Amino acid sequence: MVHRAQVLPFWPRHSMIRAMAEEEKAATLGCPSYLWRAGQERRFALVREAVPLEGACTLDAGCGVGLYTRRLGEFGARAYGVEIDFERAAEAKAGGLRVIQGSVEALPFADGSFDVIFSHEVLEHVQDDRAAVREAYRALKPGGYLALFVPNRGYPFETHGIFWRGRYRFGNIPFVNYLPNPWRNRLCPHVRAYRRRDLRRLFDGLEGEIILHRGIFAGYDRLAARHPRLGRWLRNLTYRLERTPLQWLGLSHWLVFRKAPSYKAGEER
Repeated sequence: MVHRAQVLPFWPRHSMIRAMAEEEKAATLGCPSYLWRAGQERRFALVREAVPLEGACTLDAGCGVGLYTRRLGEFGARAYGVEIDFERAAEAKAGGLRVIQGSVEALPFADGSFDVIFSHEVLEHVQDDRAAVREAYRALKPGGYLALFVPNRGYPFETHGIFWRGRYRFGNIPFVNYLPNPWRNRLCPHVRAYRRRDLRRLFDGLEGEIILHRGIFAGYDRLAARHPRLGRWLRNLTYRLERTPLQWLGLSHWLVFRKAPSYKAGEER
């Protein structure tokens, strides 16, 4: 039996350990976006259409290295970010952003601090997604908005990879999301994907309403970079499908919840 250390004697043991640690971080926390491309720009346009940003106090909850935090600030928001990973939070802060290290399940902010809380593909990675939603609700001002994207269980691929035979396998794995929960959870203990009803249940008991909920397809940025015509064709096709029931085969849920506005004592609701 040939061991990896025999095949690659020049790769020091500490480098192997570091690579394994980085692989584990990618599996559990996801990989943050480092490049702003068409897919991110489209998602941000959806946010701008749905919630008021100019002059708003916003929080990018689970901000990674701060790409969306920066974009929020460019559109007139007072933008803050929180990120659980120290290195990513430090990188965002070094770039001049108002980002602190902290958990979205225990936000280090007072009640009613923000007009808008934005969460991009974060809930699927946290220990307690219900607690994260309730923390966002707590930190929102009355009448404030929680705008979020999360993976769709109806999408034919699991984009976060799987664990197979004790190892993490990165990549887009077909049909994993269609397996029964016990099987999917065994392959994907590191990440959730949401059905419509499961996502909406996270808001049960909260005063307010879901004002927008739809499925959206991918941006195909990598494919478009290699094959521009094919990328454009796929975008045109699948973005049209978003106006049909087939939207629920899309990559992500796009949901906006508005917290109930406050009322003065004695005022009729």
